[in-house]
Amino acid sequence: EVQLVQSGGGLVQPGGSLRLSCAAAGFTFRESATKWYRQVPGKEREWVASISPGGKQTNYANSVKGRFTLSRDNGENTVHLQMNNLRVEDTAVYYCNTGSSWGQGTQVTVSS
Repeated sequence: EVQLVQSGGGLVQPGGSLRLSCAAAGFTFRESATKWYRQVPGKEREWVASISPGGKQTNYANSVKGRFTLSRDNGENTVHLQMNNLRVEDTAVYYCNTGSSWGQGTQVTVSS
């Protein structure tokens, strides 16, 4: 059974940092591209970032470029989303995705 288990997130003040993690079980993560999305109630799910199977190529939405960084830890079969200089508008539930598998979602709240 393929599973993606997310961790991290929480409440942070504007300008702060958080790291989200997405751990894979049941398959080798590094063989698949991985994406992160976020969703705010009442809005469509928004693509945030992607990382290639080998981890050498990353792409980011303009809204997070320069602030968010994706990386792979192949030894831990995990992908990390480092989020710096967070803004109030980054508040959302964040989801990792590979193929047809989705993580359970992690709440990120940016508020003073």
